[in-house]
Amino acid sequence: MLAYILRRIALMIPTIFGIMLITFAIIQFAPGGPVERVLAQLQGQQEGSLSRITGGQGDLGGGTARSGGGGGGDTSKYRGAQGLDPAFIKKLEAQFGFDKPAYERFGKMLWDYLRFDFGRSYFRDVSVLDLIKEKLPVSISLGLWMTLISYAISIPLGIRKAVADGSRFDVWTSAVVIVGYAIPSFLFGILLVILFAGGSFLQIFPLRGLTSENFESLSLWGKALDYAWHLVLPLSALVLGAFATSTLLTKNSFLDEIRKQYVVTARMKGVSERRVLYGHVFRNAMLIVIAGFPGAFITAFFTGSLLIETIFSLDGLGLLSFSSIVGRDYPVVFATLYIFSLLGLAVNLLSDLTYTWIDPRIDFSSRGA
Repeated sequence: MLAYILRRIALMIPTIFGIMLITFAIIQFAPGGPVERVLAQLQGQQEGSLSRITGGQGDLGGGTARSGGGGGGDTSKYRGAQGLDPAFIKKLEAQFGFDKPAYERFGKMLWDYLRFDFGRSYFRDVSVLDLIKEKLPVSISLGLWMTLISYAISIPLGIRKAVADGSRFDVWTSAVVIVGYAIPSFLFGILLVILFAGGSFLQIFPLRGLTSENFESLSLWGKALDYAWHLVLPLSALVLGAFATSTLLTKNSFLDEIRKQYVVTARMKGVSERRVLYGHVFRNAMLIVIAGFPGAFITAFFTGSLLIETIFSLDGLGLLSFSSIVGRDYPVVFATLYIFSLLGLAVNLLSDLTYTWIDPRIDFSSRGA
């Protein structure tokens, strides 16, 4: 098993390299960029000021930018550079690192990322690592609790539906599950806001953040309640879709196992139904459910929570990544991609190790991959 784990860790290196290389190459050909964003702000096309973005550096002030505003800027490769001093454009490129060849920038990025040095945000006066640490609690709260709650509900429900397959209970719960799966989580989130967060009816739950303003002054029990109270609505919206998917997955997996010969044989020998179900079927049926855990967790941790973070004003990694992509804040974009790629690969490895814990007959170490 140790050899298998080491092989999997070794395979993570080319996988991460490929992900970063492809993304870096795409970024090179994507329209727009941090330089274009600054130039657009200079031309009055976006809000903000150059002094805020460039950290107030004197050599990039408006006077320098406009000097020599003849035809030199007209041949620039950047839109919006007309009339600007070419020397200013070069200084701007140097500030963002674009004065170096692409391969050199990519190599430096990889070397820095191996040491978890993600640099500083282009448009925020803070290091990328500090920025990610600031947003991480929100994403962990949403991803972890959503996954745990959805599995805690869907596994027992899926087992009950499999045992009562075709019954009235199975039919009406299937209808509820299908409706839940069909409703987008963000749409359900908006409905919850309207009904319970002061939208048009009741003001029961808070609308924004994970904690109240007086959180620090609360007792330990009060902090726990305040934290849970803030999570009720966003988690309810997130659990809806995940709960439906994992319920049907659990039911179908149990149905496949219940119909197999070893279950029929165990029942003929007089083994109790509970022992058949949880002593024999459960271990085999749960393998496919566990296989879906990494994808469910990563989805909830990142992409699945993006719209929910926006609706409930939760400033997490999903919203940070999206806003960084839109704003061309490349250090944040690449750092979050790198971290989520590592996280996804690590969770997949953990999933395989959980396979062997549930069913010791599975031996990954005897395989060549």
